[in-house]
Amino acid sequence: MELTYLHTFLEVAKSGSFTQTAEKLGYAQSSVTTQIQRLEESYGAVLFERFGRRMKLTHAGEVLLGYARDLIRLHGESKEAVSAQNGGSLSIGTIETMAAFFLPPHLQAFQRAYPEMNVMLQPGNEPAIIEAVRAGELDLGVILDPPFADPDFHTIAVREEPLVIVTHPDHRLAGIDEVTIGDLAGESLILTEDGCTYRAMLLGALKEAGVSCKLSYEFGNLEAIKQCVVYGLGVALLPEIVVREDASRGKLSAKRFAHPACRFYTQIIYAKRKWVSKPFRHFLELVGGASGKDDAGVEAAI
Repeated sequence: MELTYLHTFLEVAKSGSFTQTAEKLGYAQSSVTTQIQRLEESYGAVLFERFGRRMKLTHAGEVLLGYARDLIRLHGESKEAVSAQNGGSLSIGTIETMAAFFLPPHLQAFQRAYPEMNVMLQPGNEPAIIEAVRAGELDLGVILDPPFADPDFHTIAVREEPLVIVTHPDHRLAGIDEVTIGDLAGESLILTEDGCTYRAMLLGALKEAGVSCKLSYEFGNLEAIKQCVVYGLGVALLPEIVVREDASRGKLSAKRFAHPACRFYTQIIYAKRKWVSKPFRHFLELVGGASGKDDAGVEAAI
């Protein structure tokens, strides 16, 4: 039995008219009649009888009236109690770059707004994060990818993240304004781990251009990559936010990587079937910013 029927029952009891109830609730009169009939079938009793032009409660209807009021009241109270909940958990899958250089100030602001929420960060690469969100193992993912689109997901493109070629300050590439794919010929590359989307983009661009490089080192840790560059062991492709402070102190050189495939965006993804609680929505608004579409043309889901 639906609470909707009880709400209709209360309105008929109040107005004494199926017609007036239908007008007030925006139903067809036949719909009001059907709802009352289904209530009567459910309770096995006649709830209204006609006196002239008005509908009056029977004795059974009078008994139900008190219960109906309590049920509607309790339903309203339960909705308020549930919607006011500020506790619970939020599980976020993200890559090391986002966890270290993008999320911390947002997580701090979120904690201030919802101190009872337990936030869990799960590291991984983009393919693993996407599948975990799809499977419901994670509430949302924060990824660094070309514009992401999937019919099962809402996607919020937060901002474009520039990628840079990182070198020792004395390296020959440190003296140019931007690095092209051809400039990397003969260089020793220090790569991120397999599964990293911008690593895949770089290797694909090198192959397409027929540019030969030496694949010297591979790390799953950004600090290890930066330290190898500091010691002149090679060059690396990294998000600019990862090396911004090091470059400003002259520890490393960071030059924009100029390539048409090098368009990467910080994006929030979550499943369309995911229930969005108040804390969840606050996190989306906090991190995602304004709704609408950005330069990536990725639809914001807020």
